[in-house]
Amino acid sequence: MVDESGDRDGRRVLLLLHGMGATGDVWLPCAPLLERRWAGRWLAPDLAGHGWSPPLPEYSFAGLAARIAAGLTAGDRLVVLGHSLGGVVGLALAARGAGVPVEAVVGLGIKAVWSPAELAKAGELAARPVTWFASRDEAARRYLRVAGLTGLFAPDHHVVEAGLRQVDGRWRLAMDPAAFDVGEPELPALLAATDVPVLLARGEHDPMVTDAQLKELGVPVATLPGLGHNAHVEAPGTVLDLVEPYR
Repeated sequence: MVDESGDRDGRRVLLLLHGMGATGDVWLPCAPLLERRWAGRWLAPDLAGHGWSPPLPEYSFAGLAARIAAGLTAGDRLVVLGHSLGGVVGLALAARGAGVPVEAVVGLGIKAVWSPAELAKAGELAARPVTWFASRDEAARRYLRVAGLTGLFAPDHHVVEAGLRQVDGRWRLAMDPAAFDVGEPELPALLAATDVPVLLARGEHDPMVTDAQLKELGVPVATLPGLGHNAHVEAPGTVLDLVEPYR
């Protein structure tokens, strides 16, 4: 877990799940706001194969959700705010058969439609061997590109540290490349499998998903004006407004 704050009096726990290639540290800029605005605890774990979380033998949304569930405290009542991949994992956690006490899911920037070419590219990335870099700066810049965070954090920002590993003077990304091959989320099936409130949101300028694609899924949709795919980094307060009804 990246951070944990607040009391343990039975209030809802806010579970923050990052996107593909990132780590739980991507939520740390939200911490000052969470201290003021979320009455209970909040958690920002690394998904399997990311950051400090060990890899899985094979990646699936259910497998990623099961790893998160195994790290939760008994009795936690969860509100999930998940970005991109993390939003899909949140829906998998909220499935009726998962046995996890999720009370609401907010999915931000979930890519709803995948082309065969995009899926093939993901499979190609998953099959590549780990790339090693001679310097931390080179590795940090690659990490920011892979996580979609270029221009949002500087290479020397402390948020980048959890995404890097140094071994014998060389640097690599902490992410297991095989995680790219998690596949296409079957969003209609995931939504049909849960009874909890779901809100799907996107930044107005997010190139990965459109309002029309989200509205076809039959759940409430929120569009965040002026923001892109990583709206939680660009405007943390605006994104936290989405979970305000579930405090």
